[in-house]
Amino acid sequence: MLASCASRLPAPSSPPETSLPAPVVTPSAPLEADDNQPLPAPRVQGNSRWVPVRWSDLPGFKDDNLFEAWTAWVKSCERPGPVFAPLCAEVRQLSIATPEEQRQWLLRRLQPHRVESLDGQAEGLLTSYYEPVIPASRLPGKGYTVPLYRAPASLGQRRPWYTRQEIETQADAQAALRGREIAWIADPVEAMVLHIQGSGRLRITEPDGSQRMVRLAFAATNDQPYKSIGRWLLDQNLTRDATWPGIRQWISQNPQRSNELLWSNPRYVFFKEEALSGTDPSQGPRGAQGVELTPGRSIAVERQNIPYGTPVWLVSSGPTAQLQRLVLAQDTGSAIIGPVRADYFAGWGADAGELAGRLKQPLRLWVLWPR
Repeated sequence: MLASCASRLPAPSSPPETSLPAPVVTPSAPLEADDNQPLPAPRVQGNSRWVPVRWSDLPGFKDDNLFEAWTAWVKSCERPGPVFAPLCAEVRQLSIATPEEQRQWLLRRLQPHRVESLDGQAEGLLTSYYEPVIPASRLPGKGYTVPLYRAPASLGQRRPWYTRQEIETQADAQAALRGREIAWIADPVEAMVLHIQGSGRLRITEPDGSQRMVRLAFAATNDQPYKSIGRWLLDQNLTRDATWPGIRQWISQNPQRSNELLWSNPRYVFFKEEALSGTDPSQGPRGAQGVELTPGRSIAVERQNIPYGTPVWLVSSGPTAQLQRLVLAQDTGSAIIGPVRADYFAGWGADAGELAGRLKQPLRLWVLWPR
């Protein structure tokens, strides 16, 4: 039910002038030249089938500003998988090349494959996620009543751990979490958003009145199943709009039922606090690959279908966004299941959240695999 969009991309930092060799450049060639090469056989990857295609089959491939995606690819090369590790030296060199030089390198070194289900379905679903920015207090009071917790010491001793409702109502669960509060926020819906997104930024007020920005990163869950609160509203015939704006509107009209709605999702997320440099606001959260996510160029996938660090050509057209671009598979999520399924990282803040809350539209994917 989460959704999304694109957001502004941070400008890539300039590389040291003397630290990189000359970029790897291949002679310019039209995409049509690729049509003369024989295609390899299709392959099965997890629950998906990869069907080799021509570069000319990728909608919009000639138009994307590939330089923007290269920042995400260089980050993937910090923790590359065995298939892409041999290419990372060239990827780093090409970070100072032109988009056209990068495009020609892709034509020579990689083979595009259309991703489809095992029964041949090539269209799937694109949603989106983002990193919320939420006002918070280190101490409860003055409207800040909703705690965000570190993982309890007893988490591994009881599996699954208490449900969301039990955590908020049972004395033994609350006793296990006493003293584990990282901070307090004002809105339980914002806490749910943070739990679903898996990370966020807090503009936190310290006991001495000073303020600073910190990041909450995913640490653990209570091992309870994830249930979509939007799906609960739809199943109860309580709304036709299961986007975040629609959910907020329903809660504002039915405040007495807000706990019933939030408790329909038994999963609860615990966090760890990380420093967030005030001089580098473009620093994204780390995805499941272990590298920083790049707004508009990182996606979450089901890992068995698309391995981490794989460059992917993404095409999606709908009322929220028109996307034809190179992205990197760098994250995963409990709701991101299926061969043609992706969650698009929109960035952070209110604008990203507004767009991420609405994006839910058809998707096509092509993995770019070494020849």
